[in-house]
Amino acid sequence: MENKERVIVLDFGGQYNQLIARRVRECNVYCEILPYTVSLDKIKELNPTGIIFTGGPNSVYDESSPHISKEIFELNIPILGICYGCQLMAYTLGGVVTPATDNSSCEYGKTMTNYNKDDVIFTNACEHGVSWMSHRDYISTVPDGFTVTATTAVCPVAAMSCPERKLYGVQFHPEVNHTENGKDMLRSFLYDVCGCKGEWQMDSFIDSTVAKLKEQIGDKGVVLGLSGGVDSSVAAALLSKAVGKQLTCVFVDQGLMRKDEGDFVEQTFTKLFDMNFVRINCQEEFLSKLKGVSDPEAKRKIIGTEFYNVFWNKIRENYGSGYFAQGTIYPDRIESGKGDAAKIKTHHNQVEVPQDITFEGIIEPLQDLFKDEVRVVGEKLGLPHELVWRQPFPGPGLGVRVIGEVTADKVKILQEADAILREEMDKCGYASQMSQFFAVLPGVKTVGVMGDSRTYDELVAIRAVTTDDFMTADWAKIPYDILGRVSSRIINEVEHVNRVVYDITSKPPGTVEWE
Repeated sequence: MENKERVIVLDFGGQYNQLIARRVRECNVYCEILPYTVSLDKIKELNPTGIIFTGGPNSVYDESSPHISKEIFELNIPILGICYGCQLMAYTLGGVVTPATDNSSCEYGKTMTNYNKDDVIFTNACEHGVSWMSHRDYISTVPDGFTVTATTAVCPVAAMSCPERKLYGVQFHPEVNHTENGKDMLRSFLYDVCGCKGEWQMDSFIDSTVAKLKEQIGDKGVVLGLSGGVDSSVAAALLSKAVGKQLTCVFVDQGLMRKDEGDFVEQTFTKLFDMNFVRINCQEEFLSKLKGVSDPEAKRKIIGTEFYNVFWNKIRENYGSGYFAQGTIYPDRIESGKGDAAKIKTHHNQVEVPQDITFEGIIEPLQDLFKDEVRVVGEKLGLPHELVWRQPFPGPGLGVRVIGEVTADKVKILQEADAILREEMDKCGYASQMSQFFAVLPGVKTVGVMGDSRTYDELVAIRAVTTDDFMTADWAKIPYDILGRVSSRIINEVEHVNRVVYDITSKPPGTVEWE
């Protein structure tokens, strides 16, 4: 849909840039992230309803730090500065930002904060509350025309404002859950300062996107690579709603998915949606390429290359015309290199089309959505709950959860063990309390006794974590009785397993996946 009201988040290198944008959208206001280097002409062209400066790790008085032109404050656009963004606003407009000479002036984590409730930002906050701080420097003198609107025991300017110019700054992070009434503060800025009406709604997004897809595609065909993941599944559902049988979804089942997952994907899209569904079963081909390979990066490369070849060879047979669709979402675009920041990672949702295949164009119907918004769209389109809320799953599938060489027997063992873990987690209602959980086959054999016989069989490891953003994660404190049932069932029901262990490593130092 056309976004008549739009808030821009200018990224100064803060770790919460995406979280800020998500919180704004949760207030039903469309928001997008741009690098701080974006030109003033581009900002004027976008005509935003408001601008938010993010935090960042630098000091504003350092010449090499990110800075902004003073002219941005003359555009008559409401601006909210957060953390570094607040200090940048103060520094640029003539205030004083002071480095902490000792730890007494630094604040990290939950901090009791005093708010001036007469300020529009804090109207719906309590007079005293916890905010989430993370700063070394502090504003010692606010610019002319500004008033201090919040303080802490050691921070003289925890917030400031100049209502006449619609300029506001907060030293803390209102976007994180640790800040009490933080979302209300953002909402006050959006609605009471910027005058937003809340036009960003997922029902409207679906209707307008379907209309645009119909107009763009016309009577042409569309090809989508369907992985069974959330993004490609929701993209498929949207396209199906728009053009029906003109859509061909190609599902490459490399035999490295979870138990019965391939069948579940096929049943979902052949029964619930009007489309041409093509399933390619090719476990034997993938396993033959992986024979004798144990290095995790080598396995990833082989699986990715073979997937690419299988998919495009099928396209060459019948479907190399019309449009090519991808499940690209907003984080895929903004994480693949922003401003002068280093490229973080290349995303599997953005696929390079072979030069010998020519399409009318690329369609990315979810390119402006965050993952949580994609899930809302999926539910509204009637996708099954277990698919919409599918946990993160590595692109190479179980190929990187079988440590060492991947064989058909090992994949089957892991599929069965993982299925038992999922069944028990669902049965006890504990699944919703964890961000991700799965079984791993480490490729370690141990001595055991089963009945009166000595065994020497496989060890299965269980991994479960809780996290807000997957940048850091803590191991989940699953009750012992649940772990006991899982262990007992795996050992008794899965052949060639005689020991189960639980991974209690946080991230860092470990990663969520083992490979």
